[in-house]
Amino acid sequence: MDSLDLLHAAAAFVAAFLAGTINAVAGGGTLITFPILLWLGLDSKVANATSTVALYPGLFGGLWGYRRDVRGAGNTPARLGAISLIGGAVGAWLLIKTPTNLFDALIPFLILFATLLFMVQEYITRFIRKDDAMPNTEATIKPRSAWWMTAGMLVQFCSAIYGGYFGAGNGILMLTLLGFLGFRDIHQANGIKNFLAICLNTVAVVLFSISGMVRWWEALIMATGAIAGGYFGARTAQRFGKRFVRRAVVGIGLTITFVMLWRLRHQV
Repeated sequence: MDSLDLLHAAAAFVAAFLAGTINAVAGGGTLITFPILLWLGLDSKVANATSTVALYPGLFGGLWGYRRDVRGAGNTPARLGAISLIGGAVGAWLLIKTPTNLFDALIPFLILFATLLFMVQEYITRFIRKDDAMPNTEATIKPRSAWWMTAGMLVQFCSAIYGGYFGAGNGILMLTLLGFLGFRDIHQANGIKNFLAICLNTVAVVLFSISGMVRWWEALIMATGAIAGGYFGARTAQRFGKRFVRRAVVGIGLTITFVMLWRLRHQV
């Protein structure tokens, strides 16, 4: 491995470490991993698929951390999980079929959308928490009609399509949906969100792998960095404060948006 390869490997690891840290503290790690893979010279669709695979193992750690909070959620996670499998498959299939030049044109707007979602995440979290501080159980979750659940499954289907297609900021969409479905304990909502993310990303990872869109060397390096960042980096990030981390991610997202728009303009 020459010095350039080592530099690329180090950049990929550091970016993934930061993404793992950010995911542990505030979410939004894809806004770090996806651009660095573009900078390393990967095709945009390959970069997106590789980023998805790299951050996938970290979802299981998040679900394990919230395993006790998810208990008492009834059959809602299973129902939303089933629709997430289908939506994730549709989203991944759409990405595979999207021409690269069209996806390149969509990238600035996808990143801007994810950044805007990230900016409102704190308000969404406050909305979910506002009713009570006690963990939800089947008895304390606000009852919703069959219409609400049907509408919720439709919204989750659309969210899962977006998650399978690009994914950055998708967790915020799912937290919002869970809040409207009556889940007011943020820990339980986060646990269910991680479960749904595993469902939709499992299908996406399989389809991306079969289609040959994953750069496995980069994915392995970044998966290692993301896991290390989630485990070791959260405490360091907490020293700076969650607000600092959030502002840094928003700043990075907006900067990347404008850079991508500038590149797109000069390519036309």
